[in-house]
Amino acid sequence: MDAERVVIVGASHAAAQLCGSLRQHGCEGEIELIGDEPSLPYQRPPLSKALLSGESTLDDLLIRKPEFYEKQRVAFRRGRVTRIDRASGVVELEDGAVVRYDRLVLCTGARARRLELPGADLTGVHYLRDAADAAAIRSGLDGVGRAVVIGAGYIGLEAAASLRKLGIAVSALEMADRVLQRVTAPEVSAFYDRVHREEGVDLRLGVGVAAIEGDDHVTGVRLTDGDVVPADRVIVGVGVVPNVELARDAGLAVDDGIVIDAHGRTDDPCVFAAGDCANYPDGRYGRRLRLEAVSSAVEQAKTVAATICGKDAAISALPWFWSDQYDLKLQIAGLSGGYDEVVLRGDPSTGRDFACFYLADGRLIAADCVNRAQEFMFAKRAITMGLAPDRAALTDPETALAELLRAPSVVAG
Repeated sequence: MDAERVVIVGASHAAAQLCGSLRQHGCEGEIELIGDEPSLPYQRPPLSKALLSGESTLDDLLIRKPEFYEKQRVAFRRGRVTRIDRASGVVELEDGAVVRYDRLVLCTGARARRLELPGADLTGVHYLRDAADAAAIRSGLDGVGRAVVIGAGYIGLEAAASLRKLGIAVSALEMADRVLQRVTAPEVSAFYDRVHREEGVDLRLGVGVAAIEGDDHVTGVRLTDGDVVPADRVIVGVGVVPNVELARDAGLAVDDGIVIDAHGRTDDPCVFAAGDCANYPDGRYGRRLRLEAVSSAVEQAKTVAATICGKDAAISALPWFWSDQYDLKLQIAGLSGGYDEVVLRGDPSTGRDFACFYLADGRLIAADCVNRAQEFMFAKRAITMGLAPDRAALTDPETALAELLRAPSVVAG
């Protein structure tokens, strides 16, 4: 490609991937990465796991070391972009700087959804989205006896597990009737419910939060039924909101994320988006998606880099995710929305390993695999191939999964 100037806004997983992929695809122009955090791009999933529990430092979580950016000739600028001037091809920063671009990539990610409740701004109430959040939670934990986690999705449960590993008493509050209700089958929810209770978490389901109590510092969480759950710290994990304001204010289409096509383009041919902020069309599932997943951010970044460099590329990789809690590694292949049948391999009511396969019209569309790496790898291949595996064989632990991949009769029509 011509020596165009590429500016990347947001120091995220997608941004780190873009820096390398642009050079791999032949980009010879300037690349400038603008991030509003002090650090180079780092891994965010461990924030609620290894970083919060103290097992890792931020340096351990860097996606690429500083030498990588030097070798790839990427200039890193710390700053907050406040405006995109598409007509002039520049972005404006909070400090007054103006940065020119030929191609602009928005990797602005998402931010934690905030609670609109009395007491939500008290000292000791935390969200967990970036390294500063994790550091604030870690600060002074030695003196914390009891923590309350609001929300029993992945972030909330991971935070609860990390705090329990530190010996802190934890209450987890969830307004839904089961944990992980939006993203898993009841069988998987029941498994995590059992495990967290076995690990000592005071798990309360179907409860609403009315207020957070305290004077200067949090002392408890008041529920809608009037009960007060004591707390020295409160961690809120009730979802995220995509950062679309820059794109929206620049006149770009937004709809639960910055709207892009299958090649990563917005409705401005010079502006692209990737990662948690991007909403793209997925051919496999037949709908538009905005995914909060490292794998999707990396895939989108690779596609954007190829598109910028004039290559024919489209977002196509199967989404996959993971969650670490206690000694459990949950690996998720595909998206389970719209399933009409669940097939279990292993017993989630006992022990700590099993696989839950999700089917729609007989075809495998997703799988949740707890400490079952082989089942996860099988599921990724089977979903990509469009297979409709035999249910009895899928359930039977004596049946080799490789045999199911080789059976021509299981290909969905």
